[in-house]
Amino acid sequence: MTAAYELLTRAGIRPIVLEKDSQYLGGLSRTVNYKGNRMDVGGHRFFSKSDRVMQWWLNTLPLASMQGPVAIKYHQMERTITPPEKTADPGMQDRVMLIRPRKSRIYYLRRFFDYPIRLSQDTLVKLGLARALKIGLSYLRSALFPLKEERTLEQFLINRFGRELYLTFFKSYTEKVWGVPCDQISAEWGAQRIKGLSLTSTLQHAMKKRLRSGDGGVAQKDTETSLIDQFLYPKLGPGQMWEEAGRRIREMGGEIRLGYTVQRLRTDGWRVKAVEALNAETGATEIFEGDYFFSSAPVQELMRAFDVPPPANVLEVSDGLVYRDFVIVGLLVRSLKIHEDSPQGKRLLTDNWIYIQEPDVGLGRVQIFNNWSPYMVAQPDTVWLGLEYFCNQTDAIWTMPEEQAAKLAAQELGKIGIVDESEVLDWTVHRVEKTYPAYFGTYDRFAEIRAHVDRYQNLFLVGRNGMHRYNNQDHSMLTAMMAVDKIIAGDTDKSDLWEVNTETHYHEESASRGGKSASFEAGEI
Repeated sequence: MTAAYELLTRAGIRPIVLEKDSQYLGGLSRTVNYKGNRMDVGGHRFFSKSDRVMQWWLNTLPLASMQGPVAIKYHQMERTITPPEKTADPGMQDRVMLIRPRKSRIYYLRRFFDYPIRLSQDTLVKLGLARALKIGLSYLRSALFPLKEERTLEQFLINRFGRELYLTFFKSYTEKVWGVPCDQISAEWGAQRIKGLSLTSTLQHAMKKRLRSGDGGVAQKDTETSLIDQFLYPKLGPGQMWEEAGRRIREMGGEIRLGYTVQRLRTDGWRVKAVEALNAETGATEIFEGDYFFSSAPVQELMRAFDVPPPANVLEVSDGLVYRDFVIVGLLVRSLKIHEDSPQGKRLLTDNWIYIQEPDVGLGRVQIFNNWSPYMVAQPDTVWLGLEYFCNQTDAIWTMPEEQAAKLAAQELGKIGIVDESEVLDWTVHRVEKTYPAYFGTYDRFAEIRAHVDRYQNLFLVGRNGMHRYNNQDHSMLTAMMAVDKIIAGDTDKSDLWEVNTETHYHEESASRGGKSASFEAGEI
């Protein structure tokens, strides 16, 4: 979608978008609408260290404000944005971005812990003196005598947090996400998702936060992403961004076809000439010719779609790639069993996400959609929850009937004391294939795939599944933007596309003809 918009506005190239989903735009960033209750599949904080992406979002959905101009600090600059009068009030207009507070906590031992972990008095009391001392001594040991090798995620986390804190707050949840032990996951995943975050940086952030005066900042470029305090969010969920982008693409002459699955790529030497796609509604195969092709489809499927099969070693790697699937259960409830205290009395928990660290349930995370945007909930006196399960398609939660899956989710939430099952009013179940490209299996040989596919001069792999990389929304957008830059410049070298969302620095291409602009490091959302 980003590539389509960029091609239309910058190059005059008419795009045709083939979307596999028959109802929603946005891929993993779609918003599911269930009886007026909107569900963010996976949770998307609109925060980026890229000025280019931040401005793209705000150009698509202007910032809403009840009080006129709003100053947003990012990239070491302060910018004042004045929303048009007609879109300034989110109560009156839908096409707006909100500024939302960020709050995530860990639920462990039937108690809440701050995320990121802070060694505050509250944390130490909840952990108990003995466990807290073990964590402190373990961290000192790792700081003084770090593991020399960091080949696995377990080694990566121990070096940054100490073995005891790793065992307490990281191991169980991470293994819920991936379904394999942490010592079988590449350290590259940690380097990509966690980057500079460590116990030391967490403590430093807490100190700076105490000293920092309120500045209303959102884009906080120099802050580790897991530590940001605010983010932008579309009034009606992340899918609203892509519905609006889709509307503009169509208005400018682009096409978007829903319910199409690409089955075959027709090639001529090292160029793609056309794709064959199955129309789910008619059952017919249609052919789409083009000059340039972008793929965000799973690499495993793409490599089997070429009319000229890749070499045996490349197919061996692609067939060995592993994916983790995702089930989200939407529960509409009257109220929660646990609340927060306020001067006005008890109130709804203010968390966006709650990480469920309890090992006696399969539940991984809980979203409280009321706190992402109050407009996501049809009835303001209800609580709209998203219960997230990470699974394989062979697991029971994936294959069981939807009513049974919803019942299981409600039971687990009741078991850990968050919801009384009798308070459940309604439910829905949404399953998403290949949500998380895994950093095990044959991933350590992915360079063989990249070397082969990069030879196709007019084919660009973008996005999370397109690159088999745990990208966030802004990273995926950047890969598409930079690919369009290359088309305009006639540049066939794709190496810097693969540098997005790595630990190395790279330069953002400016939208003008000026060439390079200031460097930045891509961060996670």
